[in-house]
Amino acid sequence: MKDRERKFSLSARLGSFRFAFNGIMELLRHEPNFRIHLIILTFVIAAGIFFNISSADWIAVILVSALVLSGECLNSAIEKLSDAVTPETNERIRKAKDMAAGAVLISAISAVITGIIIFLPELIKLFK
Repeated sequence: MKDRERKFSLSARLGSFRFAFNGIMELLRHEPNFRIHLIILTFVIAAGIFFNISSADWIAVILVSALVLSGECLNSAIEKLSDAVTPETNERIRKAKDMAAGAVLISAISAVITGIIIFLPELIKLFK
């Protein structure tokens, strides 16, 4: 039976989560940058709890954090796929990898700016 002709199956949909969790575990085991982002996120969450940030601020933290982690995931996937296509140096693959890394950098910079907007006023109040 073709994929388009298959009936919806709740157990198959739930089973597909296994692949996603496998991917996350792969990132945790083999991608140092992903682990670094998670460590930073842990500190941000602790700071958010300490400063009792607003719901809107939590939403911003969640969104930029998801953006960074998702970007790192996609970047790693592109790198793995590119290396599987050819382990040799290829200019087009190098450019694609650089662009994916650039996407992570853009998301990380936006997360840092968001963090400054949220936490700098709190830090100033704390030290006054």
